Amino acid sequence: MRIRDARLADAAALTEIAVAAKRSWGYPDEWMRAWAGGLTIDAAALSAMRVRVAEDDSGPVGFFAIAGSGRSVRLEHLWVRPDRMGAGVGRALVERAVREAAAAGADELLIESDPNAEPFYLRMGASRVGSTPAPAPGAPDRALPLLRVGLAPRG
Repeated sequence: MRIRDARLADAAALTEIAVAAKRSWGYPDEWMRAWAGGLTIDAAALSAMRVRVAEDDSGPVGFFAIAGSGRSVRLEHLWVRPDRMGAGVGRALVERAVREAAAAGADELLIESDPNAEPFYLRMGASRVGSTPAPAPGAPDRALPLLRVGLAPRG
C-alpha cells in the first residue's frame, strides 16, 4: 500500500469510498442524503484541504483530509473502503495525518468523529475532549464526539 497526494482524477473514487464507509454503519437513506454534500470530494475540497490517498494495485482503498494551520489542525475526512476495514489502512492513514500535522507545526489534531468511529480513534491515541450537537431526523439528541490527538507538549 502507498499513500500519495490526491489528484482531481481521484475525486469520484474518494467520494464513493466516503459514502460506502458511512453507509456501512447502517445509517438510514434519509440521513445519507442529508450528508451527501459533506461526503463529496470535489475540486474545491481538494484545493481547500491536504488530501492523501492510500492505494494498492486495485486503486484507492482509503483517504484522509486535514485542514487548518497553526497550533490546531482538523482531520476533516478519514475513510476506508469497507472491504479493507480492519486491514491496517486506517491506522496507516491516521499515522500519516499525525505526522503531517506535526510537521506543519501543529500541537494538536482535532477530530469531529462519527460515533461509530470513536473507538477506532481512541485506539489510535485520541482522547475525547467534548462533543458537538449533530441532530438527525428521529435522533434530536445525536452528538458527534470531539477528539484530540496531542502532537507536541503544550507550552
